[in-house]
Amino acid sequence: PRGLLWHMWLIISGATEELFEVSVWPEQALVKFGQSLMVNCSTTCPNPGPSGIETFLKKTQVGKGPQWKEFLLEDITENSILQCFFSCAGIQKDTNLDITMYQPPEQVTLELQPAWVAVDEVFTVKCCVPRVAPLENLTLTLLQGNQELYRKNFMSLAVATQRAEVTIRVKAQREDDRCNFSCRAELDLSSRGGELFHSTSAMKVLRSFEFSQRPQIQVPPLLEVGMAETVSCEVARVFPAKEVMFHMFLGDQELSPFLSWEEDTAWANATVRAMETGDQELSCLVSLGPMEQKTREPVHVYSFPPPILEIEELYPLVGTDINVTCTGHVLTSSSPTLWLQGVPDLPAPGEPAWLLLTTREEDDGRNFSCEASLEVQGQQFIKTTTIQLHVLYKPRLEESGCPGNQTWVEGTEQMLACIAKGNPTPSLACTWNGVIFDLEVPQKATQNHTGIYCCTATNQLGSVSKDITLIVQGLDEGNSSTIFIIIIVALGMGVITIALYLNYRPCKIERRKLPYRQKEKDKEEENQFAVGQAEKWNTHSC
Repeated sequence: PRGLLWHMWLIISGATEELFEVSVWPEQALVKFGQSLMVNCSTTCPNPGPSGIETFLKKTQVGKGPQWKEFLLEDITENSILQCFFSCAGIQKDTNLDITMYQPPEQVTLELQPAWVAVDEVFTVKCCVPRVAPLENLTLTLLQGNQELYRKNFMSLAVATQRAEVTIRVKAQREDDRCNFSCRAELDLSSRGGELFHSTSAMKVLRSFEFSQRPQIQVPPLLEVGMAETVSCEVARVFPAKEVMFHMFLGDQELSPFLSWEEDTAWANATVRAMETGDQELSCLVSLGPMEQKTREPVHVYSFPPPILEIEELYPLVGTDINVTCTGHVLTSSSPTLWLQGVPDLPAPGEPAWLLLTTREEDDGRNFSCEASLEVQGQQFIKTTTIQLHVLYKPRLEESGCPGNQTWVEGTEQMLACIAKGNPTPSLACTWNGVIFDLEVPQKATQNHTGIYCCTATNQLGSVSKDITLIVQGLDEGNSSTIFIIIIVALGMGVITIALYLNYRPCKIERRKLPYRQKEKDKEEENQFAVGQAEKWNTHSC
């Protein structure tokens, strides 16, 4: 009997083991980092014995029944395997639940090293996702603009770390300047029953440049104190040229340059005005992005004001003795050599040049020049000061400017010719028959204009008067005189032409006509006599 009972118990136990099952819900768990999960563990055993779950996660039983138990798993921060078990009739069964923790790529950072890179030099593009899981479902893509630069997935890198990064090295080109770089992270959990998470880094702008040549300064080696001078600083083979910055200094004095560029050349022009004499330095600092280059040029600053020209009296009377003096300026850095117009000899170094002058009318309007020459470091400089002298004298009515006898032709437009000399410039007034005659308005000549005109020139020094006899000729009379004058002139020109022809005939012809030389000589004398008579007639006619 005991053997029979034992045999029956084995049969019942085997049947029970084969009949009851243990299950867990959910069958697949995908939990976000730090969140909780509700797990239900159940069995088909009608009267189960001891049961529960085994896990290193924090668990709390929140419910139970005859054939089930429910647990809350909290603060899930990593992947784990949970074991759910039940015993039935002394037999224990269990089942496992794989819990996968995921963390979306919420933070994606991109670094460009360096941010400014020289053309043909290598720069680094680095993308980093500090917290993401599971790593084997992550793909990182580096983008240049909208173009894919590099892609990396981590499917074969199932490790415990939650940090992902990718780094590449790229040679910079000109066309890379101002390009946008970014990194896109994608976490695809569709194979685990989840969704697709993606995130993109902030864009980074790359600056590429060329700056291999030193700047060149264009500046005169000599500068004069107080005088504006244009200086320039230029740099070639630079990219991008329009972003080059210039800082220019004369000693400690900062200049204000005007910037320009064309293709791969940039330059700056500035106006410099040195205020102190001596040796100084013009410097030019050129920068582009992180690069700076500085160049210097020495300059010498000298002082050379124009010489001082002094005339004892600028408006002297005729016959006044005046001194004209030429001296160097006290601000000149060294003693110049002086020369005064009208003085043949150079003065001794440091001494003025001077001239004693007794004024004449001819000196009115005369310009005096004072010249100074200065040698600075082998270069010769010349400066000149000029002053005009004004000699004062009484009015004069000279025959050349105001003829005493004048002739008008009747019916023509005429003006009375009278110009007065004097300084200050005299005023001129003429009267005719007791009436003021306007000298500036043309008159239509008539016989009534015949008469004597009285003209008076006046300035601050006195006055002078002169009578002008005016004769108005009739039109026929004037024409006859004119025709006669034309005939006399034509006859004279013809005689002169014949005389010249006869006097300069070729020598060959002269030799052929030697017997006739005396005849030609007599003829020439006759021609000369005719010319003399024509001139005599012409004089008599005038």
